[in-house]
Amino acid sequence: MHQWDIVRVRINPKDRDAHPAVILSCEEDCQDTEFLRLNVLYGTKRPPGAQLEPWQVLLNGADGLDFATAVDCGVFYLVPKDSCSPPVGCVSLERRRIIGRKINEVLRLPR
Repeated sequence: MHQWDIVRVRINPKDRDAHPAVILSCEEDCQDTEFLRLNVLYGTKRPPGAQLEPWQVLLNGADGLDFATAVDCGVFYLVPKDSCSPPVGCVSLERRRIIGRKINEVLRLPR
């Protein structure tokens, strides 16, 4: 797994299915076998025509997904590496920039 990979993971144990998640942890943490958890942004399937919330970014087939997915950029989750599926996609360079800007905007971080 690598930073910006998209994996499937179940954040909420009550969820029936695993959801797409974007790995945000640095490459060193992703590759370190002693480091057992990763920071991710969680995504949910977005019906066609549905409005995005101000804290969301839309990913789709350009990122390797089969359907439009709204990624929440306001909450980071820490998940065990072994609970993640193999990568199902990778966030495109353009969307990486959009996600970075959205995180700064939502969390009101200095630029």
